[in-house]
Amino acid sequence: MNDTPATLAAQLIRNIHEVPVEHQVREPLYETLAARLATGTAACKLGASVDTVAPGKRSCPYHFHHAQEELFFVLEGSGTLRVAGQWLPIRAGDMIFIPPGPAYPHQIINTSSAPLRYLSISTRESPEVCEYPDSGKYQALASVEGARVFGAIGRGDDSLDYWDGEP
Repeated sequence: MNDTPATLAAQLIRNIHEVPVEHQVREPLYETLAARLATGTAACKLGASVDTVAPGKRSCPYHFHHAQEELFFVLEGSGTLRVAGQWLPIRAGDMIFIPPGPAYPHQIINTSSAPLRYLSISTRESPEVCEYPDSGKYQALASVEGARVFGAIGRGDDSLDYWDGEP
């Protein structure tokens, strides 16, 4: 291997305090600061981010993955894990394990008056199908070497016949 220390560091090391942060807002329910840690690294099957959810807001819609497994580690603050139709209190120091499949739809909600910060680690399975029970939507995604090659969002009631549009 002829990689220089700087090249290796760029491929393998991220500091959570130095990663660009994206402010994601969808009023009235969603607001988070997201730092994608694995982007641009040598990681092929792991995703990681640090998310900070604003007080009274949610990180993302209630959903479940058919292939991806997730782990959340609460770094600061407290809130609620909406999972499998239940509402569970979460706080700093908690590790949350979410296996794939319809038994564990989940959503992290900041029900406190202070920011809720957590580390998210996930497998980046491809292809992946994610379902959203509140809205009846699904999202299908496929990636090759970390680059998205296919993405579609729809509703189950929009289904087509297998032969639709075929010659």
